[in-house]
Amino acid sequence: MKGSEQTGKRFVDYPRRGRSGWRRWLPSWRQQLGVSAVGAAGLAGLFAVVYAQVDIPDENAAARQEATVYYWADGSQMVTEGAVNRQNVSLGQVPDPVEHAVIAAENASFYSDSGVSLSGIARAAVNMAQGQDAQGGSTITQQYVKNTYLSQDQTLKRKVKEFFIALKLDNRKSKTEILQGYLNTSYFGRHSFGIQAAANAYYGIPAKDLDPSQGAALAALLKGAEQYDPALSEANHRRAVARWKWILDREVETGMMSREERARYTRFPEPRTPVTPTSQKGQTGYLVDAAKKYLKSRTGLTDRDLARGGYRIHTTFEKDRVARLAKAVEDERRRGIDPKKRAADTHVEFGAASVRPRDGAVVALYGGPDATRHFANNADTAGVPAGSAFKPFVLAAALRDPAPESTETPEREAAAPADAPAPGAATVRGVVPPDLYEGLVTSAHPPFVAAGRRLGLEKVRDLAIEAGLHKASLARLERTFPLGTSTPSAIRLAGAYSLFGNDGSRTEPYSVTRVEHDGRPLPGLARPAPRRVLAPEAALVIKQALQAYAGKTLPPETAAKLPRGVWAGGTGPRDRMRSAWFIGNDGTGGGLTTAVTVFRAEPGAPRLLPMEGVGGDPRFGNGIPPRIWAAYAGK
Repeated sequence: MKGSEQTGKRFVDYPRRGRSGWRRWLPSWRQQLGVSAVGAAGLAGLFAVVYAQVDIPDENAAARQEATVYYWADGSQMVTEGAVNRQNVSLGQVPDPVEHAVIAAENASFYSDSGVSLSGIARAAVNMAQGQDAQGGSTITQQYVKNTYLSQDQTLKRKVKEFFIALKLDNRKSKTEILQGYLNTSYFGRHSFGIQAAANAYYGIPAKDLDPSQGAALAALLKGAEQYDPALSEANHRRAVARWKWILDREVETGMMSREERARYTRFPEPRTPVTPTSQKGQTGYLVDAAKKYLKSRTGLTDRDLARGGYRIHTTFEKDRVARLAKAVEDERRRGIDPKKRAADTHVEFGAASVRPRDGAVVALYGGPDATRHFANNADTAGVPAGSAFKPFVLAAALRDPAPESTETPEREAAAPADAPAPGAATVRGVVPPDLYEGLVTSAHPPFVAAGRRLGLEKVRDLAIEAGLHKASLARLERTFPLGTSTPSAIRLAGAYSLFGNDGSRTEPYSVTRVEHDGRPLPGLARPAPRRVLAPEAALVIKQALQAYAGKTLPPETAAKLPRGVWAGGTGPRDRMRSAWFIGNDGTGGGLTTAVTVFRAEPGAPRLLPMEGVGGDPRFGNGIPPRIWAAYAGK
């Protein structure tokens, strides 16, 4: 009997004998303990194997900081960016309160932990399982590892490598070395890598002179400068102030700052206005700004990505045309604008953009006198009303979708010629009311107000959007909408006008042809495709009207120097708006469509200033943009 019992004994008593029902399947405490021990041993073994296999790699390219290079359309180098805006400093050159602010914000247990966060990698795993990026809370050591040894890819594999490298690094380097490396490699926005560059970019002082309040403000940027640089937007400012307060309070909670000292910091230390690098003087900074804006909208690249360097960005900007446009503007400024002589000449601003109609390439722009002193890009600003320069889109809407004949006859303005039909008016009789055609040539208002009522303002708005004007720049749909209360940028207006000389097709304006990184082209940057907005016959009608407008607007001596076939639109003295526009095309082989605007804007003021008397011109400055355009197009 005893031998039989021994023969029937199992090595593992599971399902358990001597139990019935569900209890047979319930492991004993010994079995549970054994399984746990085996599992723990297996995990420990796996951990040891991975730990042994993962080595600390060499520093990556991001840590070495390579410049980003911008090229002209002809392939020559325009400017390099980002190569020098990083200055390594020792931890001894960083005030203790600044260190405390960074530690309180990013990793309060930095001096006592092992350099890793288990919860962070667990969160990354959960995010990956849910199809999200592998983002999660990381220690300062892990962030330093990511900045210095790994890529910025948000993947679980990278997160695991980061975890094990951080463990090894914490054993090989002191906390002082790690914190010093972290402060020298972290990105703070404004093209600034490291605490020294950030201190200069935001406060114009070296890191050693930062006070505790400024240190907390810079520490807030580590969460993401694009969201926390207070100069970028009002929303950013609110976020920055809230996080600054939280960091100071957190320093008190963690014992890094006394309550008495915290009570002294009640006012947010406002950073200085962003300063463009001196290598971007003149128009260069505006060109880079436009290229970046286009690139970010098409590829998803961020300012942080571009600031890390290594990109080769080929633009559509033509060096000679940029110089010619700048000269035309500055010559006019010197010739006709004199603030000492006329009060109306104070705060005068110029903006211009030149677009190639056949493909939408932006070949030149004028953003202001100097990108290192005047930071707003006047070629790409939305805030200047278009006035009568908007009227061709009303005519286009009427040609594309003619409304039933109206029984009402619009009032003629007293100054409008009633007995001289504009050239080409016969072409459009029966297709569009002649008063619209003539009104475009003479800048008359009533025909366009009446057309807005007949067509419906929504149709005019939709046509303008299809032509390329941003919806956000369009004014409210009120009675005066057809008269140009909308505020498109010079780039957008030049691009939209291109369809009138391109058989009714238009192409989205673009400023970057290709981008390379690490010797490989960046995907997702195909050139915009053309899109038809108007029938060729309709585009021709508008072009004829604009040719008549150009003949009436340009001085005869100026027109004589220009090629035949010039067509243009713009504002007129009847507009009495706070802007003057001229959008012209020289008509040679498709030509270039160039928009020029003049307005008055006092820095920090929400509204534009009146234009009456600018440059001694009684016509609200409307003679200035045509002269600039002619000087640019006539050479």
